[in-house]
Amino acid sequence: MRETGLSSKKIGNNNGSLSVEACQLALITRWAGDHHINFWKQRIDKVLLNLLIENIQDQLSEPVLSLEKQISTAKEGLKANYNLGVRSYLWDILGWLIIHCGENLNPYTHGSELCINLLITCACLSFVDTLEKWCRICQKDIDDHFQSEPVSRAVLMMIHSPCNSVSSYTRFLLSDVLKVKGMPCLKSSIHTLDYTSSLESYGSFDKLQLVINLIGLTCLSSLPQYQRFIVESKAIKAVVLLVKRCLSNDIHVERHSFAPHLHTTWHERSCCCFDKEDWEGSNVLLFYSLLGLTEILHQCDLQDNPEQFSRELTNIRAQLVSKLHEICSSNSFSPGVRWYVSYILTYFGFYGFPNELAKRIGKSLNNEEYSDMKLIVANGDSVSVHVVILAVRCPSLLPPQLLPSRKSSEEVTDKFVAQTMREVRLSSHVDYEALVVLLEYVYSGCLHAGEETVKKLKILAKRCNLQPLLQMLYRQRPKWGTPFPSYNLTSSLGSAGSCFSDVILETKSNKLVGWICNICSDTVPHMHVHKVILQSGCDYLQGLFRSGMQESQSQVIKVDISWEALIKLVQWFYSDELPNPPSGCLWDNMDDEEKLFNLQPYVELCWLAEFWILENIQEACWNVIMSCLNSSRQLSVKIIKMAYNLSLWKLVDIAANLMAPSYRQLRDSGELEEFDDALVHLIYSASIQLNQEGKNCFRLFNILQDDS
Repeated sequence: MRETGLSSKKIGNNNGSLSVEACQLALITRWAGDHHINFWKQRIDKVLLNLLIENIQDQLSEPVLSLEKQISTAKEGLKANYNLGVRSYLWDILGWLIIHCGENLNPYTHGSELCINLLITCACLSFVDTLEKWCRICQKDIDDHFQSEPVSRAVLMMIHSPCNSVSSYTRFLLSDVLKVKGMPCLKSSIHTLDYTSSLESYGSFDKLQLVINLIGLTCLSSLPQYQRFIVESKAIKAVVLLVKRCLSNDIHVERHSFAPHLHTTWHERSCCCFDKEDWEGSNVLLFYSLLGLTEILHQCDLQDNPEQFSRELTNIRAQLVSKLHEICSSNSFSPGVRWYVSYILTYFGFYGFPNELAKRIGKSLNNEEYSDMKLIVANGDSVSVHVVILAVRCPSLLPPQLLPSRKSSEEVTDKFVAQTMREVRLSSHVDYEALVVLLEYVYSGCLHAGEETVKKLKILAKRCNLQPLLQMLYRQRPKWGTPFPSYNLTSSLGSAGSCFSDVILETKSNKLVGWICNICSDTVPHMHVHKVILQSGCDYLQGLFRSGMQESQSQVIKVDISWEALIKLVQWFYSDELPNPPSGCLWDNMDDEEKLFNLQPYVELCWLAEFWILENIQEACWNVIMSCLNSSRQLSVKIIKMAYNLSLWKLVDIAANLMAPSYRQLRDSGELEEFDDALVHLIYSASIQLNQEGKNCFRLFNILQDDS
């Protein structure tokens, strides 16, 4: 990029191809990381500017330019249409660099202030030109539409940059450029959104027009001179309708559909890199709609005009809230979508980050079953809680002597576990109502409260240092790229909660070479776990613990699976996620024995899930097994025996069908001699059926040939 960007001559075919390839490699800026610092240290700002404006360095004789000179220089440079083939890449790279710079990385520290300001100026000018073209309903002759979305997106990222210098300068410059065109563009954009959002169907042009106008509306809502007009216009109605239609799967727009520069061989290939979804997610129209709605709601809040929002939601309030909760709880949506949904839910009185595990654990709140502590307020009211949940989710509510970080696990266990119920008296400043609602968040991941309760809750949440909750209580908008808060209790398997364990899961294997428990020093593979967490995710275990039978009183439950399977099982109980086996080239480069070792735990869990009635685990295991068998059919020979011994008849049938084409080779090689006769007969029957289907297809083909 530097070699081609600093060249003062027109880029030839070879250098042009080299520039495209360099820009494609630079798309790694889409992911946050330390590599961003190296980009800035290598003067990426100067490189991008040289690729954007021909011979720009010859024009920068002075270190500082006036605003008028910057704008005129950028306008002249953009008119020359220099390097149009890489311009979409440049906007994407610039946007990602700016949005991932972080609060502690100021681009102006490493780069040239003039170069960075000129890049922002070029982006803002191109964006305003784009918005002016796309905000008209009947405009269908835009010749540079491939650049429209990348530059609009780049300006949006600049406005939302964590670097205040970049964000404030972008808003200042945008305000100046829009002095004359701003209000006409805004009115046309809102009118176009209102019209287009109600169309029955969408072509590729309509989808791109929606995206551009949504980004335009969101950018202009950050400028004070347009905020009141946006709040009082039809913008809320149009954006809410788009959100509703996206949530009902009526519209789905992927960025690749109008950003052809992202269609590269490198991008298509995923075997050598982790499949990490962008913060925005696959449906960018949903993301931009939620972002736009977030900005408008924020302005409604600042202007004390929430009634405008309420009027637009009168008819769809219940449906919208239900769907938004569903999105928040699902890992299938991107972090950005879930963040903005969480923010929007605060306007309905819901605060927090719900998910399926939290929903299960929430049922245990104020339930004395398995509880080991009572929190008592000044007037004597109390709430029954579980120390292990508080130790992970809100340790500030625990007395110092119960925190494993202050004492060793052995000290905590000796002094406190013998007590069946501990009582902790809280400060007289703690309000009971606020405490109950806070615990609702701690257990369930979210809470529902009115404005008066929220005021009390802010004080308690601040004392407990619950930062994500505080962000929602104060309605602070999410920062682009921030990971979505997870509800994960796996840390309680370590020092944070193992000392409060009340049951042990032990595997069928009594020996594991070199294995020693770091909690009790036993050499039999086992895990120290908690009944309150296990029973929340398994009706079988819940029934066992309540049965009163001998097993329910035992501190050890033997599970007839391997140690590797037990680790995955406990991981699911404590995180609602089942770890996946290695995939892509990592899987392809394994030998069959290693593949079988990685796949066997999922077969065991599939059997256990049927016995323990764990439908989610069973489905997840089936997906893993089928994916692995489809890519490595030779494993069917081993898997079918394992499935047969565990009476997993569905898996036996699937493996038999996969082995059917190789039946004769397996028979002749003697590999089937160690199989039971019934199993051999099953594979043989699958082979006969496959041959018969082949003959029928051949006959049908001949009939069709004769007819033609």
